[in-house]
Amino acid sequence: MGGAQAIGRFLRRFGPQGLDLRLAGLCDAGEERDFRRGLEAAGLGTELTRAGMEQLGFYVCDEDLEDELIRALGANAVLAVIEAEGELGPFRTLQKQSAWDGRPVEQQLRRFMGSGGSRKIRYARLLVEALDPARVPRPLDAVLARV
Repeated sequence: MGGAQAIGRFLRRFGPQGLDLRLAGLCDAGEERDFRRGLEAAGLGTELTRAGMEQLGFYVCDEDLEDELIRALGANAVLAVIEAEGELGPFRTLQKQSAWDGRPVEQQLRRFMGSGGSRKIRYARLLVEALDPARVPRPLDAVLARV
């Protein structure tokens, strides 16, 4: 989509004012305000709360999708995915950096996935594939059920 700020353009194109398709979406907690404004600007509601957004099919991840997936899988399982991708060495290098040394491994994992080009997109897919279907994070499960 090209970032949360683009939500309005997509809602106009695919929503009631455009192709009138069934809409659903997932955003990071930091993007919730952008999504709310976009939904309201597209005429899908006013003064939307998070519950109101969910009624429209838009769900907010605690922190972000990576955080949701890391918590659902557990740090050890995420480390196994990173190792299988041959990137355990670069992850260990990040852990040694003074800015990240001593921080919880879950924070280090989120930082690692958010760095390095397309790592965020690649690891989202890999972590979802590693996920037990019974442990799908609530926002992801809800948006998938919606579509």
